[in-house]
Amino acid sequence: MPAYNGRGFIERSLPPLIDMLRRGELVEVIVVDDTSTDDTAAMATGMGARVMPSGGRLGPGGARNVAAAQATGEILWFVDADVVVHGDAARVLQLAIAEPGVTAVFGSYDDQPPARNFLSQYKNLVHHFYHHRGNSEASTFWAGCGAVRRDAFLAVGGFDVVRYTRPSIEDIELGYRLRAAGGRILLWPALQGTHLKVWRFFNLIHTEVFCRAIPWSRLMLSQTGLVNDLNVGKAERLRAAGAGLFFAGVVACLHPSVPWWIAFALFGAVALANIELLRLFYRRKGPLFALRGLLFHQVYYLYSSAAFAWCWFESRMSKARPSS
Repeated sequence: MPAYNGRGFIERSLPPLIDMLRRGELVEVIVVDDTSTDDTAAMATGMGARVMPSGGRLGPGGARNVAAAQATGEILWFVDADVVVHGDAARVLQLAIAEPGVTAVFGSYDDQPPARNFLSQYKNLVHHFYHHRGNSEASTFWAGCGAVRRDAFLAVGGFDVVRYTRPSIEDIELGYRLRAAGGRILLWPALQGTHLKVWRFFNLIHTEVFCRAIPWSRLMLSQTGLVNDLNVGKAERLRAAGAGLFFAGVVACLHPSVPWWIAFALFGAVALANIELLRLFYRRKGPLFALRGLLFHQVYYLYSSAAFAWCWFESRMSKARPSS
């Protein structure tokens, strides 16, 4: 567990792991203190974790690498400081990683985030939705609650902390290298945790665009091309195109010659295309949230598509330049 000034998180996220340690389900619980300025390290030590310093502000990827180099277990289970794993998580993980040929396993956030504001609920439920409908034979990895065999992790060099110096897609990129080395990665939705993070508009957009969409687009364009999985699958691309048409229709309807029923028809088409997500929103939070969630999800498609388009243009321009 990498932690930087994580006192408010680890007081909730460490106890279930320490309980698993006491039950003999874990070999050890390691917290890497990434040069915190609060008493994160002292609190983690007092709660029963093995605490080690990162040796400087390394970010979560570098902190995980520090722990992996000294861990004694055969399986490295990465858990973010703001994730409270369910009480059965270690047992679920053991079942998943015991599948033949499995190198790594990752799970999902549950559908009950404690933060009550709209964006926190929306973001958490969307993550839950995608991770419960993604391909079981995964093409990526997730380090929020994911495990990998230690020998395989060390063989590919761990997290790339040269390219990803801050929290980004270092776990997704690790998954690409594990797969390229012949490893099998499973998405196991029964492995769940509660996400404590509170999302606000600006930190959500910044994270989604600059820490996720742009670096992941660059990675896909430079290596594998678009993968048919999670939120970049073929169906998701069609929904993103539908979101673009919907917003174009709304803008067109601002002209007096264009009837407003076109915008309503396009909204109906968007709702039908996202019906499963809409149902999840409705079940968990009711009709008003479902409507707001559906509309904001179209905004998500818009800025994610714009980020990918920019990276595609960037790659085309790079290939067009003459080599020196």
